[in-house]
Amino acid sequence: LIPWLLLLEMGLYASCFVCGIVTAASLTITQGSFSGLCILYGTVNHNSSSDSLLVQTSSSPSLCYFVSAISVCVAVFCFSISLYWIYTCCLDGGVNRERLWLNVTLVVCGVFLFFLLLTGCVLKRGRDSLCDSVLHAVPNITSCEEAQSRTWISPYTGTQFYTGLYNAGTAVWVNFFFWILIGVLVVIQRGQGSEFRMTAADPLATPSETEPFFPRQARPQ
Repeated sequence: LIPWLLLLEMGLYASCFVCGIVTAASLTITQGSFSGLCILYGTVNHNSSSDSLLVQTSSSPSLCYFVSAISVCVAVFCFSISLYWIYTCCLDGGVNRERLWLNVTLVVCGVFLFFLLLTGCVLKRGRDSLCDSVLHAVPNITSCEEAQSRTWISPYTGTQFYTGLYNAGTAVWVNFFFWILIGVLVVIQRGQGSEFRMTAADPLATPSETEPFFPRQARPQ
């Protein structure tokens, strides 16, 4: 049987993959709604005559690209390592985790935690800064989400800008939490032993194949 700690770790990798895709997709769709502008830390202007909204300032597009790239890198890593363990467990017939690779996994975990924390803070502060501008510029609204129903001056279509940024930020923090759990699981596996081996018995093996190559001599009575 596959060790339950490894099964749990593989499940967390799959969850992190989904979170990474959700973050990158949500942010990319939101950025596309504003013709490629990165509205994190942006400001909004309200046109009273047409009762419409216009993006006054925005951040460099590279900021959104950076956040999306981190999420994609995490997703690609999780997808790759999940495929590796599936191949190892199902096709190769065994699992061999050396202490060296457990240490490498811990280092990767630490790197991803740092960048996920960074991107999570960027999304949170950037969204809050944008919402502060929206609440000050747009009359008769009490939340940033209400601005989604307002008309935006073409070519901007901000009907889902808050939802997209909120989903991206939530997925990052969920991803961050899952990587903490992965780190805990790896530490537990290091404590249980530097190596473990799982092999599947061959159902077609005959009794003669399982006997020692050099039979043990019987002791004289």
